[in-house]
Amino acid sequence: MPPERTALSPPDGLPTSSPLETKGYALKEKVRALPDRPGVYLMKDRLGTILYVGKAKSLKKRVSSYFQRGRARSIEQPKIRSLIPLIHDFDIIEVRSEPEALLLEGRLIKQWKPRYNTDFTDDKRFLLVRVDLSQPLPRFALTRLRKDKHSRYFGPFPHSGPLRTTLAQMRRQFGILLADATPTLLPDGRYQLYDDVRQEIYGHENLVTPAAYRARVDAACAFLEGKSRETLKTLREQMQAAAESLEFEKAAQLRDLITALDATLERSRRFERHTPAQLLDPANASTPHSHGSAKASALAATAALAALARALDLPAPPEHMECFDISHISGTLVVASMVHFTHGRPDTDRYRRYRIKSFIGNDDFRAMEEVVARRYHRLANEGRPLPDLIVIDGGRGQIGAALKAFAAIEVKPPALIGLAKKHETILFADARAPLNLSLNDPALNLLQRLRDEAHRFANTYNADLRSRKIRESLLDDIPGLGAKRKAQLLAHFGSIDRLRAASPTALATLPGIGPKLAEKIHQTLRPAFPSPATP
Repeated sequence: MPPERTALSPPDGLPTSSPLETKGYALKEKVRALPDRPGVYLMKDRLGTILYVGKAKSLKKRVSSYFQRGRARSIEQPKIRSLIPLIHDFDIIEVRSEPEALLLEGRLIKQWKPRYNTDFTDDKRFLLVRVDLSQPLPRFALTRLRKDKHSRYFGPFPHSGPLRTTLAQMRRQFGILLADATPTLLPDGRYQLYDDVRQEIYGHENLVTPAAYRARVDAACAFLEGKSRETLKTLREQMQAAAESLEFEKAAQLRDLITALDATLERSRRFERHTPAQLLDPANASTPHSHGSAKASALAATAALAALARALDLPAPPEHMECFDISHISGTLVVASMVHFTHGRPDTDRYRRYRIKSFIGNDDFRAMEEVVARRYHRLANEGRPLPDLIVIDGGRGQIGAALKAFAAIEVKPPALIGLAKKHETILFADARAPLNLSLNDPALNLLQRLRDEAHRFANTYNADLRSRKIRESLLDDIPGLGAKRKAQLLAHFGSIDRLRAASPTALATLPGIGPKLAEKIHQTLRPAFPSPATP
């Protein structure tokens, strides 16, 4: 006779025991070993599919609660209540703080879209800072979507209030433009950033060349990347000085500003530096604390490659894939990147970057033709195999340029496609019609990761070259420092940053640079952080 149901018995369909009691000794030990630290947990079903992503102040307390007897009956939300019987395994990622856990939880939910998560399903949770570097005077604006390949994005930032305060401070600190600015182009090629009233408020040179303004942008971008210790140190010194001078209102304003900067930047820095990169990639299912997840990761990558082979009608899954992207700013500093994936994973030792040599100007097709020819002419000469698949970031024009390159070097191309970003359309090098896959198709997702990695690598190289050129151009403004001595300085110190850090005494030790010129160089290159204007 079945046992009599009591008021405490679980409803029909819910287990009387916990998932932990039904899933074996290994899972029990895994739960017992959980750390009492903040983090994110990923609940998985019998097939390893991620069902739910959650955050926790204490992973030990939160995750173990899912495996307690009667846990399902204590949850009010039907969706989560129905999740518990399906949990077969879990992974965790430790972080340093609850804000980090919140950021990581949101990123993973947006990436994986688990069926039992109801939060973080759109981009309305976090703000990004966007800088359109294709503009003569890039402005800093807030956005929620990454949709422009010419822009740099910083974030996500979890709190809009501190972020807006930070941007307002950066306008004063670095002399940059925000989205509401309306600069005026003058006849001599310079720009007037603000009217006279605002010039007094922001306290920076108001008439600037695009190159001078770009140096401000680079400094502000470095600040948003987390290189902000010097600025925060300066602000803290100003706050202390204001307090000692009994200027308590100014000290309080600086204190609030420092708090906002810390809240904005510290959380973003920690998130970007400590988030396990493999968890942001669906083909990379492994986590630092998973058991057997390396096997699951390999299976996921294999499945994506097999799906790609079917979609492109390839004879076999492409074990080696290479992707090309071109990056430039209004036709200047044109560079290209080539990234290599092996078995569906980034193979960074095989990444290559190129500076365009055959022409000067803005021509993506010629640039693509040059780098494809350089890459595969070298492989052919060295007797090394070509990749199984080449992906070109672009449309018909870029594909035609790549095919032209193969014809010029008299090498038969392997399978070659283009990925047009507007509609994520796959374009073939032969007569086949364009192909549009579902946005959650693993084959398309793998191509997107390959393309996005090439884009990131090219943009990073372009930004490095531009920053180096702008810094080195500062030497042109020093009277008495010709091309020969400038080259001598850079050769001796190795970089403009080391040169900037050198003392006048060290500079004067070089032949042809006396104490006076050394002092001029030091004064010109010495970094300065202007004080924020008091309201």
